[in-house]
Amino acid sequence: MAGERRGVPAVSVMTEQFTSAAELMATVLGADGFPFVVIPHPISSATHEALAETARTATTECVALLTREL
Repeated sequence: MAGERRGVPAVSVMTEQFTSAAELMATVLGADGFPFVVIPHPISSATHEALAETARTATTECVALLTREL
């Protein structure tokens, strides 16, 4: 969020386990609706292939959020 306050587009990536906490934190910090990409939880036990696929999907979603019209 600090980057966006300086005019740098930003997006966060987090596992589905933490979406509620992320939404609450964004609201508390005055950034209600801050964009984030949700990935499956947990990632620590994911296979290399599954993690690579998750990264590809998350990257695509991040690019979409960063380049969207506001």
